[in-house]
Amino acid sequence: MATLILTRHGQSLWNAANRFTGWVDVPLSERGRAEATIASTKLRDYRVTVCFTSMLIRAIETTVIILTECDEICGGRIPIMKHQEDDQNWHGWDKYSGNPNEELPIYTSPFLDERYYGELQGKNKEETAAQYGIEQVQLWRRSYSEAPPGGESLENTRERVLPFFTSRIMTHIAQGDNVLVSAHGNSLRAIIMHLDQLTPEEVVKLELGTAVPIVYEIDEQGTVLSKKILSA
Repeated sequence: MATLILTRHGQSLWNAANRFTGWVDVPLSERGRAEATIASTKLRDYRVTVCFTSMLIRAIETTVIILTECDEICGGRIPIMKHQEDDQNWHGWDKYSGNPNEELPIYTSPFLDERYYGELQGKNKEETAAQYGIEQVQLWRRSYSEAPPGGESLENTRERVLPFFTSRIMTHIAQGDNVLVSAHGNSLRAIIMHLDQLTPEEVVKLELGTAVPIVYEIDEQGTVLSKKILSA
């Protein structure tokens, strides 16, 4: 049996400003950092052996805070960001001799990035509703297959996220690793839709609080044995 922990990032500065964020790389707010610290204390009794996060700073910040505010979560291992081998901007600077058993790898992936909001990115949600109409904006935000102008629908996001989840993350689960995934509201909805076997009608009603851990116990065949939301 393995543990899978899913958490949406803490509040970002654009969450606080009620703006569509999507792929814009906005950091956490003061409240968001506090939320991530609280999430760390809630996970104190869990042990993480590998972590996956999106490429966006708000998810990476949340990951680092969760893993470092309570040392017990890492089980004495040091979290290390594992940069992509084909990232030419990194120059292989992280090549070193070390003991992998003393490290907790954090893998970043664009497949876990938030839903792309296209032309809505950066716009205030209330002002967008005034421009396009409340019903149209609600359709873009909460339907399964309707995409905002130039952006992704939740269905598109699921098609991007799920192959990565099943091929990379579930491989670790099958090996008995305890995995932390720090990502975003819509990329996590795609994963939860798969794990909980939700219909399109059900998943669009799913609300995920910022920095609220969701803990699954999963057997080596990928069957969910239990689910717990650490909201209190």
